[in-house]
Amino acid sequence: MVRLVMQQALSREWMEEVFERNRSKQYTRELMFSTVVDLMGLVALGLKPSLHAAAQASPELGVSLTALYDKVKRTEPEVVGALVRGSAERLAPVVKPMRQGRAPWAAGYVVRVLDGNHLAASEKRMKPLREFRGAALPGQSLVVYAPELDLVVDVVPAEDAHAQERALMGPVLEGVQPGELWLADRNFSTTRILFGIHDKKAAFVIREHGASPNPTQLEPLREVGRVETGLVYEQAVRIEDETGRQLTLRRIELHLDEPTRHGETVIRLLTDVPPERMGALEVAGLYRRRWSIESMFGRLESVLQSEVKSLGYPRAALFAFGVSVLAYNVLAVLQSAVEAEHRLEDSTVQISSYYIADEVKFNYGGMMIALPEPTWWPYESQSASELSRTLLGLAANVRVARLRKHPRKSKKKTKKEYVPGEVARRHVSTARVLRGQEQT
Repeated sequence: MVRLVMQQALSREWMEEVFERNRSKQYTRELMFSTVVDLMGLVALGLKPSLHAAAQASPELGVSLTALYDKVKRTEPEVVGALVRGSAERLAPVVKPMRQGRAPWAAGYVVRVLDGNHLAASEKRMKPLREFRGAALPGQSLVVYAPELDLVVDVVPAEDAHAQERALMGPVLEGVQPGELWLADRNFSTTRILFGIHDKKAAFVIREHGASPNPTQLEPLREVGRVETGLVYEQAVRIEDETGRQLTLRRIELHLDEPTRHGETVIRLLTDVPPERMGALEVAGLYRRRWSIESMFGRLESVLQSEVKSLGYPRAALFAFGVSVLAYNVLAVLQSAVEAEHRLEDSTVQISSYYIADEVKFNYGGMMIALPEPTWWPYESQSASELSRTLLGLAANVRVARLRKHPRKSKKKTKKEYVPGEVARRHVSTARVLRGQEQT
């Protein structure tokens, strides 16, 4: 299933077209761009521990390791973004039939969740970094997630890790489509972004920033009801852009029963969704589901090699992240196929992407040795709908029990009191503590 989905999402001819269409300075001489993506994909899926190991095992590399690393560290961010967008467009028609019948997040809208992702610090292998004591951050990306398809549909990579996320919004706003509903946190609460989404005949639910866009209140707050986490209030407000244009919005206030980890007791949301299409309680509930993108980031980090710390050059690190996003989308399609074929949507059984990736790591190499290349030829001409049916047929043979998620109960948070440093650093013997011979 993995091999067939990768064949659909990342065909060699298509990847070379993407590279030629979006490159500005790079060119192809001996090393094909599709070969580089394939090698990095092996690292992202955990099939190889490093790009060096993947290259050493590749019989078709044909160039030196230096040439390979030079290609990777010069891969332009525009190419990475185009690769993610294009592969998502190729996979969307495959996964849609599998997810039919699921309740929409917001009736009448196509939901998009927007958030930023900062890459973790890399190893300081480059000489200019060695004199700095602090962390070396190789870059960041804006990520657009389609939760109803469980696909990442866009990535905007940025080499400057300290750049403001809202300053990267130009390409995202260009891609907004009519009928979409965008969910985002307060980093994206600016007049420009709100008007930009509204002007595209799309809608938004965005958490209000404390200083921006500073809307004018048109009426007093009125209580509308309660959700699981607190009381919900609503009022009409108005914002104005630099040209004098005005836009009337609804402000939804959630007064929390318990403060957030940052000590906040009130969350304010701004939305242009008409009240007849979505009530205030629904808006508050929908925004809470925005955390699905954090869950996706968590799976990227724990299941896949989304951040290769040995790749310190910003473009190399962003390229690795982009390929990991592609690998995530491949695993997401597989998970959708298994859930659909075994009718797990309304079941208490949950599938773990970690166990799916583990199965792939264990079996993929042996399969590629055992099955000759002609095995895959009949599938190359399949349409998206045909591939969807093929995957569902294969998913019928999957043993769900081997992929089942076993969620743990959340730990009760306890506030630790201050203790002196010598107490906090004192070592204890676990065996003696368990026998009650040593005090905690």
